[in-house]
Formats: sequence, C-alpha cells, structure tokens
Amino acid sequence: MKILGIWDGITGGAALVSDGEIAAAVNEERLERKKMAVGFPWQSIAKVIELSSVSSSDIDFVAVAQNDLYFVQEPIPFKGWFSQIKRSKKYMQYLSSYATPLIGSTQYSWDLYHKLKGVLTRGRKKKIRAILKDEYKLLCPIEFVDHHHAHACSAYFTSGFENASVLTMDGGGDGISSRVYRVENGKFTELTRIDSYNSLGNYYSYVTYICGFTPQKHEGKITGLAAYGEPIYADLLKTLICYHDGKILNTGNVYYWSALKKIRKLLPEDFKKEDLAASMQQVLEDVAAEYVSYCIKESGFKNLALAGGVFANVKLNQRIHELEEVESIFIHPGMADGGLAVGAAYALGAEHDLSSMFRGEKSRLKNVYFGLEYTNEEIKSVLTEHGLDFEHFDEIAVEVAKRLAEGKVVARFAGKMEYGPRALGNRSILYQPSEPTVNDWLNKKLNRTEFMPFAPATLAEYADKCYKGIKGAEYTARFMTITFECTDWMERTSKGVVHLDKTARPQLVDEETNPEYYKIIKEFMMLTGLPSIINTSFNMHEEPIVCSPYDAVRAFKEGELDYLAIGNYLVKNR
Repeated sequence: MKILGIWDGITGGAALVSDGEIAAAVNEERLERKKMAVGFPWQSIAKVIELSSVSSSDIDFVAVAQNDLYFVQEPIPFKGWFSQIKRSKKYMQYLSSYATPLIGSTQYSWDLYHKLKGVLTRGRKKKIRAILKDEYKLLCPIEFVDHHHAHACSAYFTSGFENASVLTMDGGGDGISSRVYRVENGKFTELTRIDSYNSLGNYYSYVTYICGFTPQKHEGKITGLAAYGEPIYADLLKTLICYHDGKILNTGNVYYWSALKKIRKLLPEDFKKEDLAASMQQVLEDVAAEYVSYCIKESGFKNLALAGGVFANVKLNQRIHELEEVESIFIHPGMADGGLAVGAAYALGAEHDLSSMFRGEKSRLKNVYFGLEYTNEEIKSVLTEHGLDFEHFDEIAVEVAKRLAEGKVVARFAGKMEYGPRALGNRSILYQPSEPTVNDWLNKKLNRTEFMPFAPATLAEYADKCYKGIKGAEYTARFMTITFECTDWMERTSKGVVHLDKTARPQLVDEETNPEYYKIIKEFMMLTGLPSIINTSFNMHEEPIVCSPYDAVRAFKEGELDYLAIGNYLVKNR
C-alpha cells in the first residue's frame, strides 16, 4: 500500500510511505529556501513522487494532516489570501483574548477565537482536493487526519515498539495540545487529551516572545539560554500553568496577548532573560514529567514514544528518560509539525490495512536519509560554474578526517538529505570537539546567535565512555533528540560540545547507518584518540539546511569555511 502524506501548515511538506516504510520525505522549506515555509507543499509533493519512483496512479491514498486549521497557512494560490488571513488572525487574537472581562471566561473567548478561524478556513478541504486532482492527477481517495493522531502515529510506527505508551504535546493542533494513547500491537486506545487552551507548549512560546525571540521558531534558544540563569520565577509561572490530577491546567486563565500581559505584570521590571528562561525550562520539565509519569501508569507500558513540537526540547526529553516509570524512550526524528506528513500517511495506512504498517521491531528507522541526492557529475558542474578549485578523492572520508585533525572546519554535503530538523552528517558542518571557544567564533561566521553548544557525533560503540545514563535511549540518540550527562573524560577532552550543565546532545553513529560518515569519525579517532566530532547544521542563520550543491556552495563561501567536502570532491577556501 502506497500512501502520500502532506501537511500544508508551518514547515509543510510531503512524504510517501510504502508498506510501512518511508520511501521519501521532504519539507517545503528545503526546496523553497525559506525557513519554516508556510503553505501548500507544491514542490515537496512533486519531489517525493519523483524520489519514490512512482506515478500518481500508483498511489492508493492521500492523507492530509489536520482536520481543521488552527493556525495560519496558505493552501490556495489566491493573491492576497495569506496576508488577509494573517491580519485577521492577529485581530481575532486581540478580540478574543481581551474579550475575557466582557464574557467572564477566557474559555469562552478561546472557543470564540477558534470558531472565527474555522469560518476563514472552511473551504480548505475542498480546495486541497481540487489542487491534488488538477495539479498532480491524484484520483485516489483523499482523507484528512487529526493533527495529534498523526503525531502519535509518526512516533509509534517508527519506534520499533510493539506495545507502548504514546504521548504527543505541542502548542496546539485541531484544538488539542496533547493526546495520550495505550498502543498494543498497533491498536490505539486513547487515554486522555489536553485541549490547546491548557497548552504547556504555548506558555513556553510566551516566554520565548518575552525574551525577545520569535515564538514557534526560536524556542530552542530558550533551552540553551536557560543554562545561564537561575529558575527564580518558576513558582510564579506555576501559578499560571501547572499539573493537577492527570491534567495540565491553565490556571492563569489567560492566553495569547492576555497571557503575555499577565506574565510581564508578574515579573519585576529588571528581570533577566536567562533567569526567565531557566524558570520556564524548569516549569516545562516539572509539569511535563508529572504528566508523563501519570500517563505511563495509566497505560501500563514502560516503552514511551513521543512526538509534537514540545519534544524538540532535548533537555525535557532527558528528564523524561530519567523517570522511574520509563524503560525505553523514542522521540520521532521529525517531532514537530514538519513530521506530520509522515504521521498522517502512517495513520491512514493503519486505518485501512494495519498489517501493512505494523511491523513491530522491524519498523525501527534505519536512518532518516529520505531526501534529495546528487551525482558527482551534477556536483562537478556546479563547482565548475562557480569557478572553484577542487580535487577528486576516492577515499574522501580519509581526507576529511585529516583536515579535522588539523583543526580545519569542513562542511560536508553527501548522499541523501536528512528528514527532520537535525543535520545528521549528510548536510553538516564538522569540526574537532576539543576547542572550548568554537561556539563563539564559528557561530559568528555563520551569523548565528545560539546559546546551545554544538552537538557531538560520537561512534556508537564509545557511547558509554562519553555519556552517562544512556541505557534505554540508545536508539533515539542516533537522531540527536535527547541530552545526556557527560562523563568526566568527555568533559575534559571535548569541551566544545559540553554545555554549562555538563550535558551534551549526541548523535550516535554506527557503520551500518552511514558508512562514510562513520569512517570520517573513525579515521579522526585514529589520528586524535577522540571518538567524537562536532556536527552542526550546514546553513547560514535563519536559513534552512542546504539542499542542493548550489545551496552548499553559497553557504560555504558566505560562511568562509575552510573546506567543503561535496560528493567525492574537496574544495579549499582560497
């Protein structure tokens, strides 16, 4: 069975799942070259059909994530539509969040807000069906899948678990911010849900905004900034959002602009951003940990699969992993909304033929290299066009390792592009891990303002030498979705990847998953004695990860990096 999944909201994209395996998955931002691109995934749909080597007539179903649209998107190509909805959304948020004193309850004004948005997007399903038929000749059945059920299916059907507790959490989708399932042999039983009025994720976004960053985009900066502060406002924030008796409750009875106004009113005028960040991170971990602990007890399964934007928070994932109730943890690599196309395809496939989707331990992802790939001939043409000097090497991994051991920065472009928000070696910037100041000067080169240190890519067989408490999370650590406390040896030898709190967010690399990438790290270890290298995404600030050879060359030149290893070619910066 072949299912095409699509998502037309923030970080929209498409994926094709064939008999339980992901054949291709691409997000629109990589093709459009606009980070977190919003709107209908025109290019992604065409690209995943091409990459999967199928025709439109081969596709059995199309699964569209999200029944109703609970945030801005642009599914139709009418001039002015997007800006009109964007303005309307802003006005509706003002109207509904400040209607509380008149109505007497924010719950009612929240309902009013979503009803108003529903009016604006009521033609979405009809228009999407027309586009898929007219533009892509897709005549198969087209069905719409609940936002959080899509998240849950993305987590479960790629986890390798047969029986699991499956939990989703984000700001909100289809009016819900969290759903919890007990899943046994592929069959889902819902245990509880939290509506988006009581969203813990939204409060993290409020703090992101108050600290001067962009909500739904820069929450990762709050996670990194938190290590520089003290959680002195945690108790204050818990008067607004808390856990109680199996539920997460918005006890502040506020949201959107009214929430921002109330939080600012409670804070002292001279509050420090790092202290607010530390406080929100503490509240997130405390509230979510209590909620997850309760849900696992209700489910009875200690294997835990997670998805949803909140679980992009790697520190939270570590806290959950360390819970007594958790035996094994898996976070779907495309945990945020960029993974909804994959989840929708799995959800619809399971609904129509569970046996084709449910494969137990065999469903574990071998890798996430589901995107575009370019030949050496295509790469050489781009290098020549840009007038770059380059050398061809049959053993390019050995040459890259040598340059890293010499202290050079090497951008790597090889094989298929990664699915999800993390660069996992094929579209990565690499460097040695021992330089303690690398976070400052390399981020400056890339025009980034990051507080998190760079992540280490570590040979999987050396995981225990480098990290503590990794048991039960070895698999998910292959996708850079969780932090661990570092060993004294790791802290001493690899200062460039260890955070202030002595944790790191590793990617465990094995030879089977990515042989060439593994060989680079192995050769580097033979030269230096260190089983890790720095891996950060290959992109300039506020740009998506590079997709094509052209993108790679432009970012390489703009970032003034030392070397570009692209295909079997090595380019030296003049």
